[in-house]
Amino acid sequence: MIWKELTIHTTEEAVEMISNFLHEAGAGGVTIEEHVDNDKPRDTSLGQWFEIPPNDIPEGEAKISGYFPEGIDMEEVVSQVKERTEELREYDIDPGNPVITVRDVSEDDWANNWKQYFKPIRVSNRLTIKPTWEQYEPESPEERIIELDPGMAFGTGTHPTTSLCLRTLEGVIREGDEVIDVGTGSGILAIGACQLGASRVLALDLDPVAVSSAMENTRLNRLEEQILVVESDLLSVLKKEGDAQVNVQLPVRVVVANILAEIILLFIEDVYEALQPGGYYIASGIYKNKEQAVEEALVAAGFEIAQTARDEDWVAFVARKR
Repeated sequence: MIWKELTIHTTEEAVEMISNFLHEAGAGGVTIEEHVDNDKPRDTSLGQWFEIPPNDIPEGEAKISGYFPEGIDMEEVVSQVKERTEELREYDIDPGNPVITVRDVSEDDWANNWKQYFKPIRVSNRLTIKPTWEQYEPESPEERIIELDPGMAFGTGTHPTTSLCLRTLEGVIREGDEVIDVGTGSGILAIGACQLGASRVLALDLDPVAVSSAMENTRLNRLEEQILVVESDLLSVLKKEGDAQVNVQLPVRVVVANILAEIILLFIEDVYEALQPGGYYIASGIYKNKEQAVEEALVAAGFEIAQTARDEDWVAFVARKR
């Protein structure tokens, strides 16, 4: 099958928003390439295995490709993506000088080739992410495996925002905790929470493709009885509106969200309401230029910052409800 590949050169800061634009425009899959420098020292203290080839993408920039079926009006798609990308500047997100190109590609050129670079990766003292097509045995009784097939659309756990969340979750989760995962994507954080001892997780996402992916990964990890994946936002759950379902007892002890800072700022008060006194909110996906704004908003809502974790240019907060 021949697909139309739309590629946009932009900044790392704008990656998640532009990826979402491509999905909404009808992309059947999205790939993301960021700057890789294999001469740069890497943290291998947990046995991380890096097998990503270097590229010529400048530091701080990224290349995003969306794949569209034949027959779609690509001129309309390009116009829509270009317009929405430029609008990011109004929200203080710098897309750089985006350049868009379109070409025809064979499905085999993109659907499976990326898998050769996704290997089992130890992201914390207790958690290892294993792609479904790789063989791997735990190295100790304490090690927990997250079985993952991210598809073409969602994180593998190697991005700093996801690994930050998993490491901070390990320090916060207690046996038997009930957790809400907002913007679950592939479901990786919900699964990680269960592997660390959570009894139940409510995984929320507004993207039906993400909901489908999270459900499948929940099944792969045999956690259907512990994780409920729902197409909803947090406010609808709190107000019990529409089709919002709940498998946890509100308020919960832990809420985690790995999404853009701009989105995090929109529902901080909802998270505060969803948490028990003394409960923890892990907020990741925050680019360094938004750190102060998010921290100030968390404190203004009544949180105290228990921990600030950083990885490259990304920040995660562990905020405690007073």
